[in-house]
Amino acid sequence: MSTATAVSPLLTRLAAERATGALLRDRGTLFLEEGRIVHAESPATPGLDVLLTTGGGLAPERWREALDRAGARRQVARFLVDSGGLAGGELEICHLAAIYDAAFFALSPGTGPSRFRHGATHWIGTVRSVPAAAVERETRRRRELLDAVWPYPELDTAPVVPRPAAPGQTVTTRQRLLLRHADGVRTPAELAWALGRPAFHTLLDVRRLAAAGLVETPHAPAPRSAVSPLPDWITRTQSPDVALLRRLRDALEASL
Repeated sequence: MSTATAVSPLLTRLAAERATGALLRDRGTLFLEEGRIVHAESPATPGLDVLLTTGGGLAPERWREALDRAGARRQVARFLVDSGGLAGGELEICHLAAIYDAAFFALSPGTGPSRFRHGATHWIGTVRSVPAAAVERETRRRRELLDAVWPYPELDTAPVVPRPAAPGQTVTTRQRLLLRHADGVRTPAELAWALGRPAFHTLLDVRRLAAAGLVETPHAPAPRSAVSPLPDWITRTQSPDVALLRRLRDALEASL
């Protein structure tokens, strides 16, 4: 993969050099071991602990025990499996989900410089490594998928405001649970933490709900120079049903 098409040229170079350490970026950190990604974390995503305890079947006290007894030795993952607190397969699946989820945000365009801390390791220990090129490919695919579903990035950071379903419109169990937690105040990231789900999957769910008209789509305000004053004869006419027009517009856009 050429650096011209790389999500992070520095990550591509570190992978080629088989570097070990932590790549620090604006929105997250990638941990590498001999050029392969072994862990990732981002403040924008629920961590492995949330995926395992809130979204999975691990008791919170078992997680705290693992941290207390194995965190300093950087063997939390091994302790969880060896102590019988978690099956190895479940840990591996959740760990991979956490890597790809955090990497999506960590590799997003940022304003600050990337830094690499040679030799740094994470306290979770070794679970499974992923090629850096695979993580970059998946990051690009996820960006394209979001825009293909509903090209309104404002949804990703705005409060999720539910809208009533149309007569006969079906809502899946997963969507229903998300809508139940959407109170018009929580953002997709906050919903991901509350539900114990990966943040990217929550973004995708919200965009799909918006495309279906089940969530309000916020729109960036038009530049003031592009807004022309309305003629007096328009302002004197009766106001249209804005909600109806919005639903019709969203339905047409979703069918394109």
